[in-house]
Amino acid sequence: MFDDEYFEDFLFPELTLETEDIVMNLVVKKDYSKFKTVEERKKEFIMDLKLFIKEFDESEESIEFFKYFDD
Repeated sequence: MFDDEYFEDFLFPELTLETEDIVMNLVVKKDYSKFKTVEERKKEFIMDLKLFIKEFDESEESIEFFKYFDD
């Protein structure tokens, strides 16, 4: 999705999302300023989060992560 070498010199906004069960630290690479309103930005960001979760769910990495909880 992004060329990490290109972006390594940039500072990205960071966000921590926290619920009772999960703390997730995010570094946001996408430039949401191209969306004119806060509501458009929020809608796009939520859509991107859902895609992120879907991609994680379908990845081998998610299986490896949940093996951590094996007895």
